[in-house]
Amino acid sequence: MGPLEGVQVVELAGIGPAPFACMMLAELGAEVLRIDRPGGGVSMGPPELDLVNRGRRSAALDLKQPAAVDVVRRLVAQADVLVEGFRPGVAERLGLGPADCHAISPRLVYGRMTGWGQDGPLAQAAGHDIDYLALSGALHLIGRAGGPPQVPANLLGDFAGGSLYLVIGVLAALNEAQRSGQGQVVDAAIVDGSAHLTTMLLGALAAGSWQQERGTNLLDTGAPFYDVYETGDGKHVAVGALEPQFYAELIDKLGLDAPDRNDPSRWPELRKVLTETFRQRTQAEWTKLFDGSDACVAPVLPLAGDHPHLVARGTFVDHHGVRQAAPAPRFDRTPTSLDRPPARPGEHTREALADWGITDIDGLLESGAAVQD
Repeated sequence: MGPLEGVQVVELAGIGPAPFACMMLAELGAEVLRIDRPGGGVSMGPPELDLVNRGRRSAALDLKQPAAVDVVRRLVAQADVLVEGFRPGVAERLGLGPADCHAISPRLVYGRMTGWGQDGPLAQAAGHDIDYLALSGALHLIGRAGGPPQVPANLLGDFAGGSLYLVIGVLAALNEAQRSGQGQVVDAAIVDGSAHLTTMLLGALAAGSWQQERGTNLLDTGAPFYDVYETGDGKHVAVGALEPQFYAELIDKLGLDAPDRNDPSRWPELRKVLTETFRQRTQAEWTKLFDGSDACVAPVLPLAGDHPHLVARGTFVDHHGVRQAAPAPRFDRTPTSLDRPPARPGEHTREALADWGITDIDGLLESGAAVQD
């Protein structure tokens, strides 16, 4: 099921943003075949808990062997999309670059996921999420006044600036290929996507309504009515009362005679009042007080939290014994759902290759070009 039902994707396994993008394509209904290296790659845990690999089968191929490369070429002949996350030039050296694949299938959408992009002075340099955010300016935005930049795990770079832009690019190229019959290369670079995410703030910077100094602006904890406060039990609540009517409800619920929020010179005083007030009750008490109100106050929950709203929507589910996020977004006519749990590298080599029409599987396994877990 899902709106991409019938779309076939070959994934040349990598780490981080490319697997997450392929996870999304699979959850949207595409059939994604993950090509792992024998033994697998880097993982933050055992294969069955590597959740970004959920939703698709794994075939293990040793791409150092010509026979294995030939298998991928035969898969490409049937596929709508190929996704790879190698450094620039690696796929070409394997004989699986865009020119190689488009010679086999001109309609193929070739998705490339990197940090620095396919060209530019840093294209061949190593890097991680934090580096791409640093160069794009996105990391500079995050943090309190007078303090260092704060690291948002790897959510903002790898997955927001990387995976989601790759998925958008692949979907757009698929749509165009339906009209033209021609595929194309999608060059998704985390540094580009992260920079693109700052578009609204770049406009505000040009207008003079945003300052380069972090922690001094409306949306970066500069404003006391858009910040996080500690509660009496050492937990936190998030306050986002930007609009006047929401702020008025916040102050009313708190029972405060607060300083004028429209006077930035009084913001330190207002912050002190809010800080002292929120420390007077526990997070649970504040959550109950503000439940269903327009004061824009929410408890800061740990990963996989159990808030009633999340429970009602099924935002988190238990799938094959593991707590995880359900697919997003949602569709009313072609609904998505969780399918396969994460596969061990090579778990489905024989069955998946057979389903894709590869006939010489025994010979591939005997030669080591393919490996069945």
